[in-house]
Amino acid sequence: MATVVRERNDPRQYDDLAHEWWDPGGAFCALHWLAAARAALVPEAAAPGALLVDVGCGGGLTAPHLAGKGYRHIGVDIGAQAARIAREHGVVAVQADAHRLPIASGVADVVVAGEILEHVVDLDAVVAEVARILRPGGLLVIDTLADTRLCKLLMVTIAERARVAPYGIHDPALFVDPDRLVRLCATGGIALRVHGLRPALGQGLAWLAGRRVDVQMLRTRFTNVVYQGVGVKAGA
Repeated sequence: MATVVRERNDPRQYDDLAHEWWDPGGAFCALHWLAAARAALVPEAAAPGALLVDVGCGGGLTAPHLAGKGYRHIGVDIGAQAARIAREHGVVAVQADAHRLPIASGVADVVVAGEILEHVVDLDAVVAEVARILRPGGLLVIDTLADTRLCKLLMVTIAERARVAPYGIHDPALFVDPDRLVRLCATGGIALRVHGLRPALGQGLAWLAGRRVDVQMLRTRFTNVVYQGVGVKAGA
């Protein structure tokens, strides 16, 4: 069977690779590490049935890390196969576009958005949607890729050549400047603080050598490659 060639950042690539979502050594291995880092910043639910919305939920990789924290875990993803797989892992997932979230305003106690902002064509609209659904006092946890030459070199040129990332999965033109993201969140009433993320060195080397599948992501002050944002919406 001929390999389907997609344009860069074509979301159908995720359906093509649907079998890789839960393979810890597969194409999405780093997304497992980042999912754990996001979930670590989510506290236990303040009340029974608190709502957590997982924007760009993919195959539901945050689900095991959020289990037991008391949230109704709603996922939104543009990919039909991703939403299906997320449902198989306990997420109430719907197929929808992050530019138009099918969720009422001000209902989410927590919104997590992992490795999605560098894929959207209208960043302003997606951030506005995230702010819209988040209740006053609600928590936002984001991670994405920085709009820097270093990030594009590492996460596109080198990662694709080394087959650490699937070819064409990213369009570097869509990478997100941290200062711009902070400003957009502020427009939506969210005071976002950002910090960098990097893999633990020893674990990363062991992963490269094939001796482990999980790698802890550590906080760093450098936001020029992978970075994480945490913020609370005003008005509580």
